[in-house]
Amino acid sequence: MSHRKLFAAVFVSSLVLAAWPALAPAPRSDFDVEGFGRLPSLEGGRVKPIDTFARNTLLMIRSKQTVRVDGRSLSATRWLLDSAFKPETSDTYAAFVVDDPEVLGLLGLAQGKGRYFAYWQLEPKREEVNRQAQAADAVPSGARSRFQNAVLALDQRMTSYERVKNTFMPSGRGDPAAELSSLHALMKEAMGALKSGKPTKKASQLMGSLDSSMQAYQFLAEAAAFKSAPPKPGEPEEAWASFGESVLRPGGALDLHPSATLFARMASAYRAGDAAAFNAAVAEQTAWVKANAAKAASQARAEALFNRSQVFISGMTLYVIALLLVFASWATRREDIAAAARAVAWAAFTVHTLGLLSRTVLQGRPPVTNLYSSAVFVGWGAAFLGLFGERVHRRGFAAAGAATAGFATLLIAHHLGSTGDTMDVMRAVLDSNFWLATHVITVTIGYSGTYLAGLLAIAWIVRRHALRKPDPADDKALVSLTYGVLAFSLFFSFIGTVLGGIWADQSWGRFWGWDPKENGALLIVLWNALILHMRWAGFVRERGIMLMAVFGNVITSVSWFGVNMLGIGLHSYGFMDSAFWWLLAFSVCQLAIIAIGALPPRFWIQTRQADA
Repeated sequence: MSHRKLFAAVFVSSLVLAAWPALAPAPRSDFDVEGFGRLPSLEGGRVKPIDTFARNTLLMIRSKQTVRVDGRSLSATRWLLDSAFKPETSDTYAAFVVDDPEVLGLLGLAQGKGRYFAYWQLEPKREEVNRQAQAADAVPSGARSRFQNAVLALDQRMTSYERVKNTFMPSGRGDPAAELSSLHALMKEAMGALKSGKPTKKASQLMGSLDSSMQAYQFLAEAAAFKSAPPKPGEPEEAWASFGESVLRPGGALDLHPSATLFARMASAYRAGDAAAFNAAVAEQTAWVKANAAKAASQARAEALFNRSQVFISGMTLYVIALLLVFASWATRREDIAAAARAVAWAAFTVHTLGLLSRTVLQGRPPVTNLYSSAVFVGWGAAFLGLFGERVHRRGFAAAGAATAGFATLLIAHHLGSTGDTMDVMRAVLDSNFWLATHVITVTIGYSGTYLAGLLAIAWIVRRHALRKPDPADDKALVSLTYGVLAFSLFFSFIGTVLGGIWADQSWGRFWGWDPKENGALLIVLWNALILHMRWAGFVRERGIMLMAVFGNVITSVSWFGVNMLGIGLHSYGFMDSAFWWLLAFSVCQLAIIAIGALPPRFWIQTRQADA
């Protein structure tokens, strides 16, 4: 088989492998769990499928999108069904991650028996957890102790779960459909008694019963985790309502929202184990939404498919396979393995691209809107540059850099996604105009190039000290690639910084304000320019370029994440401090690599000879 045919066969096979999560049959269930998960809801300011809300909530509570129950894995949507409709059952699921020793002591739980616990184990200390969390919340975020951060996180997890439990019915109540029907009949009878104009004892009793029933729905309106009732025809697009709100709105109990009736039927059928009735209610709700809120229905279906596809997980897998194949091609010096490595790398990039485009379409926004999406885009840009460089120098170095950058940044994005919705609504100042979109995209491309140059430089250092007789042609190719990528990065980082100034002038009334993020962007521009200048002026040669390129990783990381750890400045839209030690460890690692690269190769050769 020719290398071209081998490339095509491996490329197509890799895409089929990546598509398997979307093509694989759903876990078998009598209940239409998938259909329920595709129903649209409103939460966090945007329309999303219930499946997305369930995944984000369980990820925040458990750090995973599934929960183990009796040896089997429950999906996030199935967990939400149990939590919302059968909370007495979900209270027994070991869904809460608790691993801080002091918090475990507060809860009276023994250490070393696992890190996952059920709600019933935590509930006896609920008031104490809430009291400790309130005290921790009063402390500035940067001054909190480990215990305070841990107890605050646990309180947030428990609150999120409690809101899910009280979205459709007060926790512990039995038959939501019957209760809603009774309320409807009671309201009609009470209105009839009032219309008679006679203040009878029966009318007084009816109003008392009605007030008691409405209080329960008032509680649901305040506690609901998301809004499940789309606007009725003629209502504005933002007029979504939770289950309780749809009943409380003027005339709501007399003219029940179809969604309220259908979700009540779903709850009662699920509690009774009546799969046919549950599936019928899901089908009716799906049909009603399609007919009356087509845009929301379409958006929810598309996002549910995106969730199920798990494109970025598939992309990470393919990037790792491509990297392993590159290593194998170096070990065997076989061109067919190298061709297969390039095919898998291009397939990984294709999957990465599809995921990026899908997020852009679903959000209706540019591809970079928050830290999560910036990580996805940085990896995409670095992978593209690496694969383009591989077409120029077919030695595997650029392909390995592309695979490493793609995998590493998608892994970073995966961990960033554990904090909540990755498609959250942008701040108004960010959701603005053309200049912002182009600024963010171009400056992020600059990040991509700087990281790829750093990876190529690390490869050069490793080869220089790991191989007894490195091929000079390979070293020259690496230096040439790094130089070209640095020039590319300088161009885009400079253009992106200027565009950012134009946008800032329009939004904030000044082109430059020495904001931490602006300073970081300027540092990247200056560092890339300094490397090129040092080479042009003859102050550094191959080794100097490579060592400076590795330090570019440190500068870019501090500029990318550092401002979000400072919690100050106009660009600090998402404070985070949990990654501080990871950033410090990464920076120290890069400095160690620079130190190794600064040592002469003969030092390592002599060491190996002495060991021999």
